[in-house]
Amino acid sequence: MVNKINYLKGDATAPSAEGIKIIAHICNDIGGWGRGFVLAISKRWKEPEEQYRQWYRGKEDFRLGEVRLVQVESHLYVANMIAQRDVISGSEGPPIRYEAVGACLHTLAGQAIEMNASVHMPRIGCGLAGGTWDKIEPLINDTLIKKGVDVFVYDFE
Repeated sequence: MVNKINYLKGDATAPSAEGIKIIAHICNDIGGWGRGFVLAISKRWKEPEEQYRQWYRGKEDFRLGEVRLVQVESHLYVANMIAQRDVISGSEGPPIRYEAVGACLHTLAGQAIEMNASVHMPRIGCGLAGGTWDKIEPLINDTLIKKGVDVFVYDFE
């Protein structure tokens, strides 16, 4: 049986599944954290923001297409995925970088398989990053779903 994305209504910061879970979200490449879905993450846990800011300051591998997992509970991780250039639209269009989203999801697929984890997310890249779901959804299908990772996308009520 072929996997497919599971669409749910609810809060992506409170994933409803058994076992190890990874909450995936998009970060920018300029060290900014303070608008959008990250606010919901920071309301629950301090570690993802702290580690993102430390990663940015250190500059080690802090670039588009990179992923860092942050453990926030015994069976729960947050994936900080760098896939947004700056925070405002410019001559290259909206901040989202689809190639970077694909690279992040490819890396995340390997991590999820290794950990036997499911992946949970809002409609990543479609808020402040300015992306469109018709471009993001195929990237999820081509990376996570094709490799057998269970994916849950949450639409906040």
